[in-house]
Amino acid sequence: MRQESSFRAQVDLKPTAGFCVKSTTLQPAVYPPSPSSLPSPDHIPPGFKVFVNIAWDPNVPSPPEADEQTIQNAMQGEDPDSPNPEAWYVPVIVSEGRPEKDKAGKPSLVFDCVFHKSVRTRTLHDPKFKLFIVELALQRIEAQNPLVLSRQIGTPNVASKGPLHPRTVSIPSFLAPDRDVPPKPTATRAPLIQEVETRQSDNPIGLVSPSQQDNIPLSWSWKKVEGKLQIRVQVPRLAPREIQLAALDVEHRRILLQIPNHPLLDINLEQSDAEITASMRSSAKDALQLKRQRDLDVEGATAEWHMVDNALLITA
Repeated sequence: MRQESSFRAQVDLKPTAGFCVKSTTLQPAVYPPSPSSLPSPDHIPPGFKVFVNIAWDPNVPSPPEADEQTIQNAMQGEDPDSPNPEAWYVPVIVSEGRPEKDKAGKPSLVFDCVFHKSVRTRTLHDPKFKLFIVELALQRIEAQNPLVLSRQIGTPNVASKGPLHPRTVSIPSFLAPDRDVPPKPTATRAPLIQEVETRQSDNPIGLVSPSQQDNIPLSWSWKKVEGKLQIRVQVPRLAPREIQLAALDVEHRRILLQIPNHPLLDINLEQSDAEITASMRSSAKDALQLKRQRDLDVEGATAEWHMVDNALLITA
């Protein structure tokens, strides 16, 4: 067993939202957050909703290098979060629970489980690994709190329940990144979103103020192009900084696009037809048609900004 050092290191986190899952408590529990936000001061009954935000940050320690068989062993339940030389593990930083209201306005708890950003990539194309990460998050919440959580989980149509706040946390020093040693160069895949150089428009559209942008939904459509599925997202003219900060996740049955000062675009093809019709409204027809196509090609996905047309083209 790897011996923990008594020394601690401080790291600053600015988590990026990944996805959210919803569970419920299986047993009564006493929990310390604000009594005014919870039923029967500090008492949580069975069936109490708990939201878990899975998020990413480069300052969380990354999993150690390992061969695929070792990773598969961990995914099959061989002590997945125990840091020792014999077992592969995935470090995760779990926040304290905070009170929130669910969609119906009832009390709930929210935990943020923050993993290294490298974990995100595999969750996008490996459903079993994604379930492994969710299970690990639930285990760590239970280990740090007097809660027993159901494994019958839901997937709310949000990237996170509530905002993710920057924070400073303490971790064992042996897990902290060595800031004095430059990182080794590694082969990297080209960014999923790339800006396409185009001619200047003769009639450019003016920038929309942030307050206006907050209320403008992102419209989209799709078509087949040479056997590929192409999703076109129409957006107002964006500032260069907004383009740089845009985050796109392409999963087999879901597309998430987050642009600063804009509502989250979530094309969730895993939903039922009724849920799609209710949640996507004006784009429901396109979503229902796209749902009946093949899964998206996650590994071969590309995305390009076409600035003259104020559009993002996603091919998958």
